[in-house]
Amino acid sequence: MNSTTSLPLHQGGITPISALHPDIFQSHILALLDGPSLASLACVSSQLHALSTHDILWFNICSSTWPSLNHPRLQQIISTFPSRHRSFFSDSFPFPDLQPLKLDVNSCTLPTELIFAVDVYYQNQIIYSKVEELDTSSSWFLCSPFRVDLLDPKDSASTPVRYLGGSQDEAWLQHLEENLSLSWIVINPTRKKAVNVSSRRAVSVQRHWLTGDVQVRFGTVTAGDEGRGSSRELVECGVVVTCCGKEGGEMHVREVCMVMEDMEGKGLNGKDSLVILEGVIEQGRRKGGEGNEGKVKFEEFQERKRGRKEENQRKERVLDLVCITVGVVGFVSFWSAILFK
Repeated sequence: MNSTTSLPLHQGGITPISALHPDIFQSHILALLDGPSLASLACVSSQLHALSTHDILWFNICSSTWPSLNHPRLQQIISTFPSRHRSFFSDSFPFPDLQPLKLDVNSCTLPTELIFAVDVYYQNQIIYSKVEELDTSSSWFLCSPFRVDLLDPKDSASTPVRYLGGSQDEAWLQHLEENLSLSWIVINPTRKKAVNVSSRRAVSVQRHWLTGDVQVRFGTVTAGDEGRGSSRELVECGVVVTCCGKEGGEMHVREVCMVMEDMEGKGLNGKDSLVILEGVIEQGRRKGGEGNEGKVKFEEFQERKRGRKEENQRKERVLDLVCITVGVVGFVSFWSAILFK
């Protein structure tokens, strides 16, 4: 790694970066970069690494990327991370890779508290933000179905988005799929680690069969805590954003919730969900999650769910046929024994 980096002058000469005042370089150059670009620049030389690791740069990047982080409790927690906001960005910007859990399910220590930092965007502009703290230590939570609701059923959050529908309904649903995005960061304050479990872009958009509200689904498919062929070989961490409104009026966010489901569509309880989330947080290798990768994995997961359901139905039909055959044979044998006695 080079210790000195030079920049060309307008006259064609070369001058080292050290000739520029660090404050000028940070405020006029580094402050204009996004997180991935700043991280890449830090790898160029030791001098650029020293300039690029100032916490104020990463604080501004994190705050602009995820407005929910301006919550005082989160700022206090992030200050305890090894490299503060730079560590948090490193944990939360990429998305989990589909790798087998490296966690010993039987001996792992489950967190007693999780914090969720959630931001919903429309055309990259924030329209809803919430920080939710969850006590995960109670026996009631561990045994109950895992579900995190950010809004009370009677409440809704207004947005500046104009709600369409009616004759434009199909185009409106497609528009929401392309323009709504979500970040759902799970933070373990004890381990000082975080992970983003959202697919960032929507994986499906549809209307609720009863209410007609629009349900925008985001999700991450990850390895489960059981072996190949089991119902928890893969697990989906799904987030549903439910939107409603009158045509031409404001769009309201009525529900933002997260659940975890296995390959049979069954919801996981609190304890099993904590094991999965803790394993995802502990994963050392992550991917950028660009493009439609989240949607592709979601569709593959749904296809495997359908295949598993069809296989179970075939087994049930075979079992039913065997039971009917045994019953008929038993019935015929019984009456044959009586009639020909």
